[in-house]
Amino acid sequence: MEGFKAKEEHKSTVETIESEVKKLPKKVKKAIAYKPVNAAYNVPILMYHYVENVKDTRDTFRQSLNISPDIFEEQLKTLVGAGYTFLTASELGEVIDGQRELPEKPVLLTFDDGHWDILSDVVPLLKQYRAKGTVYIITDFLNGSDFLSESELREVIKSGVFEIGAHTVHHVSLPGKMPETVKYEVEESKNYLEGKFNIWVNAFAYPNGALDLQSLKVVREAGFTTAVSTVPGVEVTSANRLALYRLRPGRRTGEALLDYLSQSDAAYR
Repeated sequence: MEGFKAKEEHKSTVETIESEVKKLPKKVKKAIAYKPVNAAYNVPILMYHYVENVKDTRDTFRQSLNISPDIFEEQLKTLVGAGYTFLTASELGEVIDGQRELPEKPVLLTFDDGHWDILSDVVPLLKQYRAKGTVYIITDFLNGSDFLSESELREVIKSGVFEIGAHTVHHVSLPGKMPETVKYEVEESKNYLEGKFNIWVNAFAYPNGALDLQSLKVVREAGFTTAVSTVPGVEVTSANRLALYRLRPGRRTGEALLDYLSQSDAAYR
């Protein structure tokens, strides 16, 4: 039974648009509210999973989390044309710490999981538009049929357009798990990426956007400087840096995308 329980503790969660956490837990929200705020900004952090042309029309799950490369390119054109400046998650952390000045129109592009299309479809477009992003890697999924291989991730790193972040070892929903499980999933994902690829990993993404006070504490103690949820919003502060809000741009382009990004924080909820 102990072995079965341990296996269940590390069971991967399947993320869908419906299952993504849309509100911070009350205890987390309260803890953030009591922290002193040294800085506050409005910064849209865009969330992506798949960027590809889905060939299997029956794969409704994939289609729901996907935008085509053509749409993604139009979004990049829109952002570049509107004068947005692309930041990585760690660079946003430097802004919060007062080590970097926030550009007039900042935006972050974040990609969860580490699917193969990061290299084949996203890297070329980021290079073309002189953009950059952060990709959050599930370390145990590397070399899987739907994910980057270790050699492909090395190419992504070498491209210079992506910061590498951690997304746990097994894509485990962290709230309510045993302390040792949370610690392993958070710390080991960071340690593996840093050791295997000789990089610093300062950015974290909660699977399914789910977090609680325990996981927040473990992420902080592991040394991450930013962590993203799936709660919609744009407010970035020194208090919520480990529970950052994100926006799913969907298929919005042009004025529809710009209008979506320019709303007040409260309008997203």
